[in-house]
Amino acid sequence: MLLAALLTGCSSGSGKPARADKPGAAHPAAPAAPPTAAAPDAAAYRKWGLAEPLAAPPPPPAAKLTDKVKEGGTPPVVRRVQTNDKVVFVTIDDGAEKDPEFLKMARDLKLPFTMFLTDSVARTGPGYGYFDQLRSLGNGVQNHTIDHPNLRTLSADAQRREICGQQDVLDKRFGKRPPLFRPPYGNYNEQTLVAAGSCGVRAVVLWEATMQINDMRYAEGDGLRPGDIILAHFRGPAELKGTTMTRMMANLIRSVERQGFTVARLEDYV
Repeated sequence: MLLAALLTGCSSGSGKPARADKPGAAHPAAPAAPPTAAAPDAAAYRKWGLAEPLAAPPPPPAAKLTDKVKEGGTPPVVRRVQTNDKVVFVTIDDGAEKDPEFLKMARDLKLPFTMFLTDSVARTGPGYGYFDQLRSLGNGVQNHTIDHPNLRTLSADAQRREICGQQDVLDKRFGKRPPLFRPPYGNYNEQTLVAAGSCGVRAVVLWEATMQINDMRYAEGDGLRPGDIILAHFRGPAELKGTTMTRMMANLIRSVERQGFTVARLEDYV
């Protein structure tokens, strides 16, 4: 049942996250700083059916949003990054599909993205080793709960187990407690924010655009805006109507380029 829920998508039917009204083993080496990416290779982009490389993103801001968040405090909810830069941010959820071709694509294109992983599916098959390879390219690993429940239906203690439990899993595996958290389906309430803050989360990240198979669906308007966060999923042909994850991601890149944007690293801004 969990896998079926994951494969139907993290977003609600409208594509816009929702919230409830306020209710009455030893660590491996800690991750290094993101590697400095070499200039994108035009031939590598053509290999994946793309006409030209994404433009290099501008230098990131000197201060990030989470720099101002007190440890243990209530984390802010971020749907869109406040910036005038012509950049958007790619996030990929869950971890059910572990396509080896996507590993090759990520290496070739040097596309920055952030992974929000759910333990119950991320640990299956090749497991976290797959995501560690993507992480070694400079991509972030963040928290998407243990079992992908609708957190608004859970008690405060149950929410804390889901969020803090995955913090512990990722800390044990990667040597760092993620500062970012995404609630499944975009559903959260005040108890979610309190629980997340108590587990070391510094920002709750939602989205403004959802990648479908061929193009995006937008929460507002009919196109991307500076700072938009894009939601995609680790999915394969069974869920993408025969399309592969690499083809879906190529479609995402085409759409970003067509609208005059490039992709920056979310952790550099948030």
